[in-house]
Amino acid sequence: MNPMNTPQPGGILIEGLRKVYGHGDTAVEALKHVNMQVSPGEVVGLVGPSGSGKSTLLKCLGAIIEPTSGRMTLGKDVIYDNGWKVKDLRALRRDRIGFVFQAPYLIPFLDVTDNVALLPMLAGVPNAKARERALELLTALDVSHRARAEPSQLSGGEQQRVSIARALANKPPVILADEPTAPLDSERALGVMRILNQMAQHAQTAIIVVTHDEKIIPTFKRIYHIRDGQTVEEAGEGLSL
Repeated sequence: MNPMNTPQPGGILIEGLRKVYGHGDTAVEALKHVNMQVSPGEVVGLVGPSGSGKSTLLKCLGAIIEPTSGRMTLGKDVIYDNGWKVKDLRALRRDRIGFVFQAPYLIPFLDVTDNVALLPMLAGVPNAKARERALELLTALDVSHRARAEPSQLSGGEQQRVSIARALANKPPVILADEPTAPLDSERALGVMRILNQMAQHAQTAIIVVTHDEKIIPTFKRIYHIRDGQTVEEAGEGLSL
């Protein structure tokens, strides 16, 4: 994290994060001392070679695995400080973190609307209100005309837009996107990045995009390179979308 940057309230703040796998002679330090900050409304790239620690960092931030030490703040809440500060990690993942993956992982026997509405329903939102929220997002992402379609009837680009709508359904302060454009051609990949930036600004969501995709790297205003478990920040081109 650049010490000249003053973190804004909310978003993502990672301080001195470490993750060690194993013990003793077999211990592997996957994350050494990671610092990272993403402000609300910002989309930041995370790049690095295979084995550099990208996946480990995303899993720690997504409360999928437990770090060894350090501190993580999501939104206004410290979720980890040398130990979890949240009792229900499943509820944290469901309500506070949106996930976008390389594959959309839509539920094949649910239509598009129900795929997006499912998480709010599981969080206790009444069905009608959850579906209303889903249709708002599908409209914003220009895929509402497919609201009653099954995932198998969608194009790859449409499926990815639905997966973004699903990630936004519970209005999370944070979205973690893991290679979201890898299967897409240049036009659709840039379209996904345009949508992520628009949604980030509209909902004031902090978004981290893990990517190897050279097509989209010029779109980031800030990029974190991770090498050997450590991050280095640099300014990106911020290509206009």
